Amino acid sequence: QVHLEESGGGLVQAGGSLRLSCAASGRTFSDLDMGWFRQSPGKEREFVAAISGRGATTRYADSVKGRFTISRDTANMLFLQMSSLKPEDTAVYSCAAQTAAGTWVFWGQGTQVTVSS
Repeated sequence: QVHLEESGGGLVQAGGSLRLSCAASGRTFSDLDMGWFRQSPGKEREFVAAISGRGATTRYADSVKGRFTISRDTANMLFLQMSSLKPEDTAVYSCAAQTAAGTWVFWGQGTQVTVSS
């Protein structure tokens, strides 16, 4: 059974950093693109960053470019290094895996990130 589990969220002051991790299990993920999404109360879930199966290609939302870095290793782990955090980055962050057809089908439960001003 496929399972994605995030960790690393917490409370941080504006300007600080956090590193989120996502442990994937239940199948091989090296052939799937993976990504991070976030959702704030009252807002729709939004794309944050994605990385290709072999890690060669990354893409980011404009709001996080230059501040967040997505990476992955060969052990089914996905990471999101977040720096220069802003209060507007406060959200539940979830990791996800995308099929070859381009559908995000596997999702974690999410981890809360709160940035205080």
